[in-house]
Amino acid sequence: MPELPEVETVRAGLGHHVVGRTVDVATVFNPRAVRRDPAGPDGFAAAMSGRPFTRAERRGKYLWFALDHDEALLAHLGMSGQLLVGDPDRPLAPHVRTRFTFTDGGPDLRFTDQRTFGHLMLCHLRGDDPPAPPAWGTPAPHSPRPPGGGSTRGDEPLSRLVPEPIAHIAPDPLEPAFDPEVFAARLRRRKTGIKRALLDQSLISGIGNIYADEALWRARLHWARPTETLRRGEVSRLLEAIRDVLTEALKAGGTSFDALYVNVNGESGYFDRSLNVYGREGEPCGRCGTPIRRDGFMNRSAYSCPRCQPRPRNAHW
Repeated sequence: MPELPEVETVRAGLGHHVVGRTVDVATVFNPRAVRRDPAGPDGFAAAMSGRPFTRAERRGKYLWFALDHDEALLAHLGMSGQLLVGDPDRPLAPHVRTRFTFTDGGPDLRFTDQRTFGHLMLCHLRGDDPPAPPAWGTPAPHSPRPPGGGSTRGDEPLSRLVPEPIAHIAPDPLEPAFDPEVFAARLRRRKTGIKRALLDQSLISGIGNIYADEALWRARLHWARPTETLRRGEVSRLLEAIRDVLTEALKAGGTSFDALYVNVNGESGYFDRSLNVYGREGEPCGRCGTPIRRDGFMNRSAYSCPRCQPRPRNAHW
């Protein structure tokens, strides 16, 4: 499933090619593409006609177009969703689920989804849910809000406007609303394995299996390390590793293992060439040369270096 770098790459492309344009006609070819929209396929298509795309935004693995009247077109790519921009006269590919043409007659936007796990829906914007206060013994500093993504009034933070269905999702580590102190306190209260916590989108959003393994390797922390045993310095080191790996992956256009993840122009990312542990079972660790280990984890896999990331005795498996 696309993680933060892949979704941000798509969002940036959409911001360049689609924002500022007005939808002429929306066509739904497969009702599953809008299965979560209460108006159904016909109602969705009718409601999108004449709507301007004013901003392209993202939180974690979700992206959305802000529309007029405090509404948004929310998109989740699922396992194989693609938002592709191109010549409106090009033939329809087999897995195009929804198509948007624009009043300027320029490139259209097509939601393609081979496995139909992704979805589109119209929804209202609202302030995001406030995070739980930290438990380190000191108040959390408030991060500044980005232009157009919320604001502050004195020392009191104002919520960023996000789609209602994802208001409960935590800020991701690359957005200004992310609060390291709140994250650290909530992480240590989880009492679970650290990788399981990183995949919890209500704690920190945008991180999936690939980047969790990569960040934990950089931070020299085992994926089953109990969160309640983490020290402040270890959490800071982990957060730095998370931000570094996400930023580097974003510069590379994300990670593509097959043709299912591409940007809006149909191009693949190439961060897979920089992976240190994920998918490298049996290959030498780039730091110490020890063969990388793969363990079963939540019906998936967890990759780590047995020497750089020793298993804790009191692990949460």
